[in-house]
Amino acid sequence: MGRYNTRMDLPVGRGTWTIDVAPGKLVPVRPASVPSVPTAGPRELVRAALEAPFGFEPLRRALTPDDRVTVVFDPALPAAAELLAGVLDHLRTAGIEPAAVAVVTPPGSPEAWIDDLPDEYADVTAETHDPADERKRAYLATTRGGRRVYLNRTLVEADAIIILTGRGYDPVTGYAGAEAAVFPALAEAPATPPEIEPKAAPAPEPTGLRAEAAEIAWLLGTPFLVQAIEGAGDAVQEVVAGLLDSSAEGVRRQDARWRGTVPERVGAVVAAVGGSPERVTFLDLAKAAACAARVVTKGGRIAVLSDATPALGEGAALLRSLDGPEGATKRLDKLNPPDRAACLLWAWAARRASLFVASGLPDDTVEELFATPLRTPVEVGRLAAAADAVVVIPDAHKTLVTVEPSPT
Repeated sequence: MGRYNTRMDLPVGRGTWTIDVAPGKLVPVRPASVPSVPTAGPRELVRAALEAPFGFEPLRRALTPDDRVTVVFDPALPAAAELLAGVLDHLRTAGIEPAAVAVVTPPGSPEAWIDDLPDEYADVTAETHDPADERKRAYLATTRGGRRVYLNRTLVEADAIIILTGRGYDPVTGYAGAEAAVFPALAEAPATPPEIEPKAAPAPEPTGLRAEAAEIAWLLGTPFLVQAIEGAGDAVQEVVAGLLDSSAEGVRRQDARWRGTVPERVGAVVAAVGGSPERVTFLDLAKAAACAARVVTKGGRIAVLSDATPALGEGAALLRSLDGPEGATKRLDKLNPPDRAACLLWAWAARRASLFVASGLPDDTVEELFATPLRTPVEVGRLAAAADAVVVIPDAHKTLVTVEPSPT
């Protein structure tokens, strides 16, 4: 590589890959805003957000010591136990002790957060929602569209509800977290799989399934949202709390941190996945690939860089049994596996461009997922050198980049 190359230190997992891009080939992503530096640790950020919620007074003023509180919780968050401890700290200032708190997590959630909680909160009740268990569901109401809604019983019967989740881009609801953490996540298993359009960028205003989720959250009463906006790697950038109308503020801050544009499609995109490899799922790799696919030219090249070895589910097994990504959508819709969304994103990216993947997965597994294994930054540099233009996206699994021509 020449001495005038653009050299980039790209966070990949817990390490760094140094990528060289030839002069004039790098197309920078224009961020929606300049990211701020987190002002405190995750626990302190939650406590501060609950003391000064968006458009509301401190949460404790809406609680009584006799309330039974259910916390809807996403344990896949960075520093998950710290964030939850911040909520429990605030509840204690309202006279609510840990034994009066139930923490409900979505199906298939990891349980490590329980051991990471401070000992003083050992008495909280932990429950993982089981959509197949009728005894764990209760009727809530019927929506304007005529859907009879059955949700997690602990949630429906609570005196007060706090929804502690992250914000992020989601192939099913557009934006993950907040109201989407209640429905469909804590409802009965869907009879038919929801529609997924991988190439579409979500609209800030709720539509479709997310609009229905917002209605269902409203039917619960007055759930209180605690929305964590992730930063780079495993950091928590900020936390915004408030009633349901604060959901839009969480979306705004998510977009301010993680949305960007490029002026044109390019021949190669390097999509990195930073942070602890233990937190990285196949859905994260698929989100990174889809993020790149939105801005790559048809038939271009996408390099997904990670050091994770994510578990592969039933849908990924189906993909690996196919000769190529063509026809995967119908097969996945018919099977409707739990990892359907991830597999649809992955198959779409593989149809749009040639995939190259660095990960902890065996080479033959990567090849069965319609991709070529990558091992070194030098190989990534060669991919970049062969393209007319290159976009590099750190934390691509959290990012939404779209094509928007530069103003003339």
